Amino acid sequence: MKTSIISLVALGVFCAGAANAQDFTTNAKGDLIVHVRATQVAPDKDAAILTASGAATGLKAHVGDDVKPTLGFTYFLTDKVAVEAILGTTHHEIRARGPGTDVVVHEAWVLPPVVTLQYHPLPAARVSPYVGAGLNYMLFYRNSDKNGFKVGLDDGIGYALQAGVNIKLRNQWLVNADVKKVFFDTDAKINDGALKAKVDLDPLVTSVGLSHLF
Repeated sequence: MKTSIISLVALGVFCAGAANAQDFTTNAKGDLIVHVRATQVAPDKDAAILTASGAATGLKAHVGDDVKPTLGFTYFLTDKVAVEAILGTTHHEIRARGPGTDVVVHEAWVLPPVVTLQYHPLPAARVSPYVGAGLNYMLFYRNSDKNGFKVGLDDGIGYALQAGVNIKLRNQWLVNADVKKVFFDTDAKINDGALKAKVDLDPLVTSVGLSHLF
């Protein structure tokens, strides 16, 4: 994913450099940008699996990464301030890992809509960076228990920080690269609470794609 972002951004900069200064549209109030992106959701770290009484088991819950297509919608309230919403869903495998153990215990789809308020400091620039902050809601669905385990995950609200760049091309097309750090933890109950884990998902959400201004 990092290589794809670097390659696409480099292509955008090359195309932007080849175009003349009249071939792109500056940010303006009322603009809507629709983003079609490839997005990687990479949870942060493993979480210790404990017994119901809080004793260590030596096992950790590992949540796998996933890459899926996503849609994003950015609406400009002013030439510098915008609101973005992203829509997409990813599939994640949860494994129990420890000495001599590496077994799949659960699979789940996650719907993590994120809404951010963005600041675009260079609305008239062809290469237009931005930063943002907002909220997300983690919804786990189509859960599937594996290998005799029963796992329950709690939905909930988190918050997100964001940074990205729009590279404006001709005919209102753009190249977009975007990184969000989402802060969210969930309580996982295994086998009706016989085991438990507090999973700090805190995923890094990395996206790259093409966009169009309407």
